[in-house]
Amino acid sequence: MGTAPMKILVSDSLSKQGVELLEKAGFTVVVKSKMPKEELFKEIQDADGLIVRSGTKVTAELIAAAQKLKVVGRAGSGLDNVDTPAATRRGVVVMNTPGGNTVTTAEHTMAMIFSACRKIPQATASVRQGKWEKDKFMGIELYNKTLGIVGIGQIGGYLSKLAQGASMNVIAYDPYLAPERAEKMGVSLVDLPELFRRADIVSVHTPLTAETKSLINAKVIETMKPGVVIVNCARGGIINEADLCEALKTKRVAAAAFDVFEEEPVKPDNPLLALDNFICTPHIGAQTTEAQENVAVGIAEQIVDYFTRGVAKGAVNIPSVSPELLPRLQPFLTLAEKLGSLQMQLSQGGIERVTVEYSGEVASLSVAPLTIAVLKGLLNPIMEHPVNYVNAPIVAKERGIEVKEIKSSDAGDFISLIRVRVEAGKVSHQVAGTLYHKKESRVVEIDQFKVEMVPEGHLLFIHNMDRPGVIGMVGKVLGDKGINIVRMQCALEKRGGDALLIIGSDTEFPADIVGQIKSSSNILSVKVASLS
Repeated sequence: MGTAPMKILVSDSLSKQGVELLEKAGFTVVVKSKMPKEELFKEIQDADGLIVRSGTKVTAELIAAAQKLKVVGRAGSGLDNVDTPAATRRGVVVMNTPGGNTVTTAEHTMAMIFSACRKIPQATASVRQGKWEKDKFMGIELYNKTLGIVGIGQIGGYLSKLAQGASMNVIAYDPYLAPERAEKMGVSLVDLPELFRRADIVSVHTPLTAETKSLINAKVIETMKPGVVIVNCARGGIINEADLCEALKTKRVAAAAFDVFEEEPVKPDNPLLALDNFICTPHIGAQTTEAQENVAVGIAEQIVDYFTRGVAKGAVNIPSVSPELLPRLQPFLTLAEKLGSLQMQLSQGGIERVTVEYSGEVASLSVAPLTIAVLKGLLNPIMEHPVNYVNAPIVAKERGIEVKEIKSSDAGDFISLIRVRVEAGKVSHQVAGTLYHKKESRVVEIDQFKVEMVPEGHLLFIHNMDRPGVIGMVGKVLGDKGINIVRMQCALEKRGGDALLIIGSDTEFPADIVGQIKSSSNILSVKVASLS
């Protein structure tokens, strides 16, 4: 009696080319989109694989109900709807198809710019109403105008090519892009205030994080050119919708175009929808036949490869290594990714070079996946779309980052040590970590300081002069604001010299608290980081 074929559940719409590829490979494919929760939970119970787009919410509860589930595939790049940590804890591989919709999304952004500047949707609606209002639809010419791109990753980079083709000048803000790479792209790197001050059209292409939420608000809009055009085809929430609405009403902002909203589907009573200088689309940046075929075929091929060859291409939570090696490598992968993420959050400026040093027992392992894990952690916080174990080296290369590996048998006081050194401009920063009990990540070096830090939760790094009262002051500021201190340690460079105070909390550190500490006496710098 033969083994029953594996079941792949497709719970969102998927191009038929992807479904046919799975069926041809011998899988039983069940396609059911927009299922009620009860039906979804029933169908997932015997599924070996799940393919979703943005509609299905892959929660920890759903993953727990999937008794046979081995892989979740996202036909697209965004993973906001997938609880990846929950999947990792259950040993479920999560994979996506980054880059499949880069061109399409950039083209949609450019189309939105043209449409907003030439009022094409409004003019179309007018003609359909039997009117011929030529004077009403005075437009804005793009020739020689300045496009300001906030976040120039893959989509922002391709948008810059399209804009240059329309004879626009392109400036960009991206603190993590090397100047040499920007120069090759024909893009002028500027700081954020200068971009907002100079740009005729502003287009955002960053992930939605605590730092980018309401990045463009009433205060920022006041620094922009009167009559600026603002476009968001990235993530809802980067632009404060209420503040933008007021600026559109007064014509301080001439026009705005959104493909994404803070809340989706957008509510009919959203005040932006009532404005005649606001245009929008229902999150269709990736909605082209070509892009949907690309991501459908891509995720289907990755699912087939995983089940037939054990190769996890496009995985965001494990690299493509043999199942035999993975258990030994996994703790180091976690450590390496955390070191990369911490390094990015502590560093400043465009990264030019990353050096990863492996010392002790870890140097005898296949370290290539570990270096990729470092890059994944390093790049994920700054990219508009998720960086995974497949595209991390490509993204690093595209951004002009040189990557080096060094191996040594001597790890000093440790059995194994991974040190990550980042060079940005003329400044170099390094962090190092090891494993306790062969599985628990610890950071043991931050620049010149020897530490013993658990890399998790919300972290506050205070570089201060070694003077009495600093710890008491910080404790009082946090206590007054109700911030619970979970962990705290102080590392000295030398007695009476500089010190590093590290505080861990289970809640975020608000900007006003960080500012208050930063302005206190004997404080040299304050930085925050968040590690899951």
